Amino acid sequence: MRKKIGLRSTDALLIVDLQLDFFSGGKLAVPHAEEILPVVNDLVDEARKSGTQIIVSRDWHPPDHISFAAQGGDWPQHCVRGTRGAEFHPQLRLPAGVLFVSKAKRPEREQYSDFDGTSLAEELRRRAIDRIFVVGLAEDFCVKCSAIDAARLGFETHVLRAATRPVTREGGESARAEMRAAGVTVIEPSRPCHEVDHLSRM
Repeated sequence: MRKKIGLRSTDALLIVDLQLDFFSGGKLAVPHAEEILPVVNDLVDEARKSGTQIIVSRDWHPPDHISFAAQGGDWPQHCVRGTRGAEFHPQLRLPAGVLFVSKAKRPEREQYSDFDGTSLAEELRRRAIDRIFVVGLAEDFCVKCSAIDAARLGFETHVLRAATRPVTREGGESARAEMRAAGVTVIEPSRPCHEVDHLSRM
């Protein structure tokens, strides 16, 4: 059984892009992505019991999005709104009261971060949230960019490695270095939970 991380009512659990196209059989599958689903669901249960706000983001691309190879971008077409690949993984258990963030909706604009061009930061401040735990896919892209932006915007930000996976191992290592340099706390799977509480009081 996973140890609790001590979520509280002024925290937010930010679940990034757990959409079918990022899992096995999807258009842009992240290796071992399925492994994080039980961990994320445990965190969702803890968040629900502690009154923590849950935010769930998704790529919501038009079919001609600038990031797609056909438009000169780096990626195969994925998470096109209205397609099965854009749906959340069916094993993800979400309670009522979840906030949803849709990004990369305009064909001419890439948005890796959940804070880029959205009202998420303002909404979190309105709810007096000061600490964010980031999980989801992929660690070296949207998780990294969202976490760095959260820290830059003044939120105490943590990324849980047990609940994220990178596209590549090298990308994950680089992402963790970038996040730490930006002031994000990267919580290793074996790290005792009381360290998070200690850090939050520093």
